[in-house]
Amino acid sequence: MGTIWVLFMIAATVLLAMAGGWTFRRALVLVTPSGHARTVREMPLSAAFGMLVIVLYILVAILAPLLAPFAEQDTSSAQFLPWGAPHYLGTDERGGDVLSRLIFGARNTIGIALVTTALAFLVGVALGLWAATVGGWVDQVLGRFVDALMAIPALILSLLLLTIFGTSMLTLILVIALVDSTRVFRLARSVAQGIVVMDYIEAAKLRGEGTGRLIAKEILPNATAPLVAEFGLRFCFVFLSISALSFLGLGIQPPTADWGSMVRETAGFITFGDPTPLLPAGAIALLTVAVNFVVDWQLQRASGLKE
Repeated sequence: MGTIWVLFMIAATVLLAMAGGWTFRRALVLVTPSGHARTVREMPLSAAFGMLVIVLYILVAILAPLLAPFAEQDTSSAQFLPWGAPHYLGTDERGGDVLSRLIFGARNTIGIALVTTALAFLVGVALGLWAATVGGWVDQVLGRFVDALMAIPALILSLLLLTIFGTSMLTLILVIALVDSTRVFRLARSVAQGIVVMDYIEAAKLRGEGTGRLIAKEILPNATAPLVAEFGLRFCFVFLSISALSFLGLGIQPPTADWGSMVRETAGFITFGDPTPLLPAGAIALLTVAVNFVVDWQLQRASGLKE
């Protein structure tokens, strides 16, 4: 009986997700300019569902002070209160409202992951395109340095650097951006190496265009599709890295709300049959799946392949 109930819940969840994706896709078609309406209309339901989830997360992050019933750092309530009004998801070990911390966690976790991913891409793409365009000793030095960093597992390297330099918010962003920029560098360099041998690049060089203009006007526009897809995937990895480091106690520090630290703080509740730890864990998993749905669609569009 229990297995049947689980299968029923899974089927109901899938049907609700498909219905939500279909409804969101229809709404997008209505508000999209006619030139792009066909693209939206042909969007897979999985990608539409992913975009719906991303939009909802963004709205929650932006409207967090209005949606949360309590302040982010309010610990005036009793500890470990059960679910019920006014603490609809109970309280944690410091007396903070779990629902409010979940809502504010969206702003902190997603915002920091977005800033970190953008910084990693800025560094990785700039150096990768430069190395592929210039070549020679510049390419060799940067390539070997990146190889040395990538030889160390990312989580271990992040833990080592955070242990040395501290666990402040700025340090966390810089460390994860440094670690992930190596992956972005490899991709950008690989893509650019396939572009710099093209005839139009040779023609641009003969026109006397400098390295910076060559990268900005000729190489970068032709490398946009794989880089945009990689941005989505890299955001997922950064998002999960921040959550993992917070779970280990070296990420975002209390009283700042973060989903990874919330899982660590409430993990003991599972022993008593309390599902509270599953809420931040589920929020992390849902956003990761949603972003991957959208990235898969973008990769399919960029490749020109049809289902």
